Amino acid sequence: MASNRTLKLSGRNFWQELIAMRDRQREERKDAVQVVRYDELPEESNEMGFMKWYLHPAIRDTVISSMLFYEQKIPPGGRSGRLKFQGGQVILIIEGRGHTLVDGVKHPWEADDVLNLPLRRDGIIVQHVNDDPDKPARFVACEPNLMDCTSVDRGSGFELINPSPDYKR
Repeated sequence: MASNRTLKLSGRNFWQELIAMRDRQREERKDAVQVVRYDELPEESNEMGFMKWYLHPAIRDTVISSMLFYEQKIPPGGRSGRLKFQGGQVILIIEGRGHTLVDGVKHPWEADDVLNLPLRRDGIIVQHVNDDPDKPARFVACEPNLMDCTSVDRGSGFELINPSPDYKR
């Protein structure tokens, strides 16, 4: 006796659905943005601080959506929100000096450094701090878009623990 799921799945042609998906993706991307221009990115104030998004799962007009890529700015003496997430992120410090707390361990950085956030099964807790009281810190961060294949929680949870003090609703 076939289960309800078997009956539901047996009436579909998954090969043809894959081909239809390919054709939709090609159509969606035929005029997609190849070069994302910095001056076209709005600055977003959110619970993590100030960000400009180059690539994001919800931005669908770019050639690829398989990566998250953003710039984050931390005001003089400021800090980002504190976040628990899967990790597996690479950060290039563009300007400034500060430190990042990863599970409570301090990792100092300055302009031109690359910070590697570890990928851990149970996630990591991260917060970025600008140690300069006079100048902003800026970095770009990149990670694979695992949200589309494993969900936003990515198996470890995705929780804002504390918002950035610079965030104003």
